[in-house]
Amino acid sequence: MARAKQKIVLSPSRDIPFDRLILSQSNVRRVKAGVSIGELADDIARRTLLQSLNVRPHIGDDGADTGLFEVPAGGRRYRALELLVKQKRLAKDAPVPCIIQSATGILAEEDSYAENAMRENLHPLDQFRAMQAMVDKGNEVEAIAAHFMTTPAVVRQRLKLAAVSPTLHDLYAADDMSLDQLMAFTVSDDHERQVQVWELLAHSWNKSPAFIRQKLTENSVRAADKRVRFVSVDAYVAAGGSIVRDLFEADDGGWLTNPPLLDRLVDEKLTAIGQRIGEEGWKWVQTTIDLPHGAARGLRWLESSEVAMTEDEEASLAALEAEAETLSDKWSEEPEVPEEVHAQLEAIEAKIGALIDRPKIFDEAEVGLAGVFVSIEYDGTIRVDRGFVRPEDEPVEEQDGGDANPAGEVPVGDGEGDAGVPEAEPRGGDVAPVEEEGLKPLPDRLVADLTAWRTLALQDAFAQNPQLAFGAVLHAFVLSLFYRFSHASCLGLRVTEVYFSNPPEGLRDSGPARAIDARHAAWRERLPQTEAELWDALIALDANEQASLFAHCASLSLNAQIDAGQSARSDIAGRVAHSHALARIVALDPIAAGWRATGDGYFRHVTKARILADVTEARGAEFAGMIDHLKKPDMVREAEALLEESDWLPEPLRTPVEQASGEEVPVEEVSSNEVSVGESHGVENEVAASDADTDGTEADGTGERDGVDSDDGWDELPVAAE
Repeated sequence: MARAKQKIVLSPSRDIPFDRLILSQSNVRRVKAGVSIGELADDIARRTLLQSLNVRPHIGDDGADTGLFEVPAGGRRYRALELLVKQKRLAKDAPVPCIIQSATGILAEEDSYAENAMRENLHPLDQFRAMQAMVDKGNEVEAIAAHFMTTPAVVRQRLKLAAVSPTLHDLYAADDMSLDQLMAFTVSDDHERQVQVWELLAHSWNKSPAFIRQKLTENSVRAADKRVRFVSVDAYVAAGGSIVRDLFEADDGGWLTNPPLLDRLVDEKLTAIGQRIGEEGWKWVQTTIDLPHGAARGLRWLESSEVAMTEDEEASLAALEAEAETLSDKWSEEPEVPEEVHAQLEAIEAKIGALIDRPKIFDEAEVGLAGVFVSIEYDGTIRVDRGFVRPEDEPVEEQDGGDANPAGEVPVGDGEGDAGVPEAEPRGGDVAPVEEEGLKPLPDRLVADLTAWRTLALQDAFAQNPQLAFGAVLHAFVLSLFYRFSHASCLGLRVTEVYFSNPPEGLRDSGPARAIDARHAAWRERLPQTEAELWDALIALDANEQASLFAHCASLSLNAQIDAGQSARSDIAGRVAHSHALARIVALDPIAAGWRATGDGYFRHVTKARILADVTEARGAEFAGMIDHLKKPDMVREAEALLEESDWLPEPLRTPVEQASGEEVPVEEVSSNEVSVGESHGVENEVAASDADTDGTEADGTGERDGVDSDDGWDELPVAAE
């Protein structure tokens, strides 16, 4: 008869009074880690003891049983119970459930080690689902956070992870997806879209969390967008809009998921503002989200004056400035400044700005002829540009005896007439009263001959006074830019301000455009209201101020645009070559100025072959090979991500290096890191190309790589006439 296999007998359990338990020195845990004793005591007080203590009979030095039990496994639970006894929250003889381990040749240290080593922590996905189950059964987020000694924000993160598609949960559980990737999917609540994006990643080299977030939010609008700041998130939500947030990364407020609703709110608010401004009496009000660069070209700007500050406003301004200075001094040396302090300073600066930005007073007679541009600034604030008169709205002044002469120029001809010249005074002292018809004006021809002689004499004297010449040219420049339609200069000079017939979207919000606009506005504030006062005002400027104003005026006429079809080929080649010379001197760096190779700004407008060539040049052929199988929209997004931190520039933005011979050569020919991307083309070939997809190998416009020679003599030129 076969002998029955002996069954395992488990160690017995019993309740032992706490005052008969002692902590064993065989407990292997020595380093404090995880939940503190105090937190564990609070948890035991709430839900009682979930796990029994592992104990052994305590044998005295004489080998006899002492009636006590030592605890080699469960030392932290013992310490927590001991703390509850000291706090008088637990009786000292309270029964404690224990597992009594008999001395069977297994060391107490082994039991202590096994209890900790043989257990396994919950998988993170189980944690997420457990918290979701608690919420589903009525537990509040704050209560869960308190029970598990964490923050409500951490609980919300886990709940967000629990809400991701079950398909993705399975991938995460099988280690086919990282936790960072799973967190990225929480920016969308659409399970179908989440799975679609994951399937897309199977054909993409880029599986980064950032790319996942980008794909999931590509049809949304960031809360940091100027349109959102303009209408406010609260107004959007109140109108029924929804927002998705990224609980794991800084998201600048999240993403708005209903762009049509946002556009409607923006249009309604802009229209209301435009109607309110129109009630001031303007002939027209044009509202737009983005005011195109050069929208005021050809329009006359009305002269205006500022409303003076009242005594109360001046006192408020002084108090605000003092408050801002006090706050700045208090926190200037601190390594970290609280957000509320930043918010307080921003609020003070906004109030100061509102006081300094004084309302304008216009001539009521001209308000009815002019109009207003209303647009949204890059920071979401409203921008109102008042007082622009269109040419067709200009009043026509009728003149007796002929056509109107709006230019105010002196006509030159052979006939006789008053020609706009003041009557000549009688000569020779007292003269008897003239006949009824009086002296006739000088003949036009004679006036022209005499003033021609005077013109040459003045030109000769003018040429011998460089300081005066500089001032007169500056005067003419300022008149043409700040006093439109003015003819108060005898110099035949005007600054032809550069405008772009079809400017790219967002050009006005670019860094260079904002800097130019701010500089122009600052000078407009300093210059006198009327052109008659301008000459004296310019003379009053010091040499550096004159030079700065001169440079600003001249800069507005600089044109380095390659506008094939708008200008003659030779004209483009000449001005672009000259722009390269200027760019080398100023060490032009478009990257530092804020340009980036984005999908909307570049890649969307070129062919797939060009995108691959650009990625090859910027990052290498292996990166281009990772995206060469993608469709155009996906390739555009991937290329933008690849070149996000790159200093790569497309050919039209590069400045070629100039050799000692004066010839311009692409930087690749002199670089030690040469990259072959195709045939190099010159400026004329670039213009002659049928599309913008020509290859090129010119260098980008950074100072060191451009090989600028500091001894070219430009530094020795005077900055202004002294």
